[in-house]
Amino acid sequence: MATTATILIVDDDEGSRELLVFALEGSGYKLLVAETGAQALAIAHNHLPDLVLLDVMMPGMDGYEVCRNLRATARTAEMPIVMITALDDRESRLHGIEAGADDFLSKPVDRIELRARVRTITRLNRYRRLIDDQVRLEAAAADLELAYDSTLEGWARALELRDHETEGHSRRVTELTVSLARALGISESEVVHIRRGALLHDIGKIGIPDRILLKPSHLATDEWEEMKRHTIYAYNLLQPVAFLQPAMAIPTFHHEKWDGSGYPHGLHGEEIPLAARIFAVIDVWDAVTHDRPYHKAKTPAETMAMIRRDAGRHFDPHVVKVFEQIMVEAGVLEALTITP
Repeated sequence: MATTATILIVDDDEGSRELLVFALEGSGYKLLVAETGAQALAIAHNHLPDLVLLDVMMPGMDGYEVCRNLRATARTAEMPIVMITALDDRESRLHGIEAGADDFLSKPVDRIELRARVRTITRLNRYRRLIDDQVRLEAAAADLELAYDSTLEGWARALELRDHETEGHSRRVTELTVSLARALGISESEVVHIRRGALLHDIGKIGIPDRILLKPSHLATDEWEEMKRHTIYAYNLLQPVAFLQPAMAIPTFHHEKWDGSGYPHGLHGEEIPLAARIFAVIDVWDAVTHDRPYHKAKTPAETMAMIRRDAGRHFDPHVVKVFEQIMVEAGVLEALTITP
């Protein structure tokens, strides 16, 4: 439903004001009137009209000064102003342009011309305001998303502070996951959620006791069963948060395996969400190429050979192939390591 345009009529002469009101009333506008420049400034500031029809020749504060004042205040600076004047000389109009007037009408005002000018200017101003509002909303949404993402990064860093052995892991796997997702042709709108999921991939470990999470040796059977529950904890933690639901695939399913032997649900092949299949490769790559309490880091070539052997069992073969290609392009691997 369209909002009624508001027009402020400013003229010290009562007869001139009434003529303008008579010409515009019945056209659906909300009309405000002011007799002096000071009144005009107060009304303009309080009501933010869509158009000001401003007489030039007024005692005290004339139309030029009113115009300059409106332009000098941020709240009213963009307000359309049409000056109405009996002065028809070039110098007077230049003076009005310098003061900030958008247009001019000469007295006596032609009623048809007035209505046409008002209709055009108010429509354009309404459209400009809608665009400005949209830009502000988009900026606010971008700021909100940035705040959300900063919070997620904080959560990831907090998990790493708890387990110093994996410090930097979340940042590294997130960057590589995003690169691989793009190489696989995933849209940028989906990449946003994949990035968040990668940051939060181990968020469920906040439910794992330190005696298990920080144990420097291999886990006992019951301890391993508890560790595997971190994917369930991640689901339970993130599922109520609507903003994060599109990012849940990685935290919940990144330990599923292509042959169905993974957890928590034993999903098989393409039953596993693509984001989780991508992350599974990246997660193992990062874990094997960095020192951990239970193993020394392997070289990129050794790690790639291991991942390649597990394609079709642990990993999606196509994801493995594209991952190896991007690592070759990045100079991390030699081209000769690619399987023919």
